[in-house]
Amino acid sequence: MEKKPSLHILLAAPRGFCAGVDRAIQIVEKALEKYGAPVYVRHEIVHNKTVVDGLRAKGAVFVEELSEIPDDGQPVIFSAHGVPKSVPQKAQERQMFYIDATCPLVTKVHNEAERHYKMGHHIILIGHRGHPEVIGTMGQLPQGAVTLVETVDDINKLSFEENKALAFCTQTTLSVDDTADVIAALQQKFPRIIGPQKEDICYATTNRQAAVKAMAEKCDALFVIGAPNSSNSNRLVEVARNYGCPYGYLLQSADDIPWPILRADMVLGLTAGASAPEILVSGVIDALHTRYNVSVEEIMITEENVIFNIPRILRDAEAINKKAD
Repeated sequence: MEKKPSLHILLAAPRGFCAGVDRAIQIVEKALEKYGAPVYVRHEIVHNKTVVDGLRAKGAVFVEELSEIPDDGQPVIFSAHGVPKSVPQKAQERQMFYIDATCPLVTKVHNEAERHYKMGHHIILIGHRGHPEVIGTMGQLPQGAVTLVETVDDINKLSFEENKALAFCTQTTLSVDDTADVIAALQQKFPRIIGPQKEDICYATTNRQAAVKAMAEKCDALFVIGAPNSSNSNRLVEVARNYGCPYGYLLQSADDIPWPILRADMVLGLTAGASAPEILVSGVIDALHTRYNVSVEEIMITEENVIFNIPRILRDAEAINKKAD
């Protein structure tokens, strides 16, 4: 039998699900247990096809707008990315029963923006145009109250009255390095601008990027498991390339492995975005085992122990189920 060539994997830790994603998925699952199918979810609960398909199989119905939902009394869940204020307002007008699965760290940014607005500040939001989180954050305030910027070039184009009170906040899933450059440009142009008390980029985004930075130079290629529309996953690919890895690839699953770039005795980095389940990581490693003699070394930079509680109405259901058992 022909001996398989060797392949060494550096496996990033932390990787995969963050507390906000885990909470959002639990909310859909517990709602299905308590209320039965269908449970409606506005937008993908998190940006991952495997997760969405799994919940759909259990009875979740994914929609883009509330207008797609019939008046049948079943719950509607808002995704982890957050929604504009107009969405719960419309749900209330239709007397819908809704449960908000917005990540608490996104809610923090919403509250921060509102606080600054009430203090008379114009808000500059650093984020990616069209991303659901950005749409949700901008939708917390009246039209015109928030200016979106993506790059340092966007800062250079800004023009405000000299005495204009300004504050900034950021999308939670951005590149730590790129955002630092944008913030520095903002503070240089507007020295009196007020920032968040604690940075907005979430702990999970920061940790996953730090793990990739720690191993990028040692890797001949690095795979990030995540969805094409996942902001934090795309940022991980960029970080890998920026920190010395020649090839960074985004894979949705083992089906997307770019086999031609692999070779014997190479070092392959592997991580997963915050909405990618560990089963996809295992699937990629298993697929690599079919062609290579694989060794795996985990690169741990920190341990995560963050947990976000699910809404009380679903915790009550959980307690009732435990008593029944």
